[in-house]
Amino acid sequence: MRTDATVTLPLPPFSANLGFLWRDLPLADAVAAAAEAGFAAVEAHWPYAEDPRALRAALQAAEMPLICINTRRGDVAAGDMGLSALPDRKSEAMEAVEEAIAFAATAGARHVHVMAGRAEGRRAHQAFLGLLEQAANLGQRHGIGVLIEPLNAIDVPGYFLNTTDQAAALLAELGRDEVRLMFDCYHAQISEGDLTRRLECRLPLIGHVQIAAVPSRAEPDEGEVAYGRLLRHLWRLGYQGYVGAEYRPRTHTAAGLGWLTEL
Repeated sequence: MRTDATVTLPLPPFSANLGFLWRDLPLADAVAAAAEAGFAAVEAHWPYAEDPRALRAALQAAEMPLICINTRRGDVAAGDMGLSALPDRKSEAMEAVEEAIAFAATAGARHVHVMAGRAEGRRAHQAFLGLLEQAANLGQRHGIGVLIEPLNAIDVPGYFLNTTDQAAALLAELGRDEVRLMFDCYHAQISEGDLTRRLECRLPLIGHVQIAAVPSRAEPDEGEVAYGRLLRHLWRLGYQGYVGAEYRPRTHTAAGLGWLTEL
């Protein structure tokens, strides 16, 4: 008789982040490539150059849900990495949220990740809370959830939201079920570590999970995190969502998909 130790548990379904994967293809073709490779869903960073109706048609043809998109970063050349916690740019931040939710509603995306930006202090905290309240209200009208994501301070210095602890406190203060945590294992491992217990603790707040190798951010088959064990534990905890493959391929996307088969 097989014991619990020898039973292979299932994994949550994987989503291909097309901000990093198949970047050499038009977005509609990248959706089809992800489906052919065995992914169960896709997500995108900033798809605003695309026609959202055409994207929706491509998603429907591939039978792939679109899990999330990001709000615009702002002036990238000037170093912007989001606008929502910048107290002096509230109107721009709201325009970015409105644009993202309108695009998501047309394309069929399930969530919008509201990017906080580089900021600090109480005014930034209040600006972010206020913007998230408005985003929750607007998303609720369209059936679209809102996500916030802590980014580690090494990759994104000065970003307002750095840890899952900070995000949990902010979500508790906000008190809106429509706003949830995007738990990026790569960022969380660099900022905080202890991923197994953090996933257990934060599970009620999590709306989406992402993975990449640490510290390389390459395919999730190297580095510090044993994703096979971690994600099976996540499944055992009762996580019902997708796991986003948000990594930078070592060479090109197709050459690095062995991890998907192995898991």
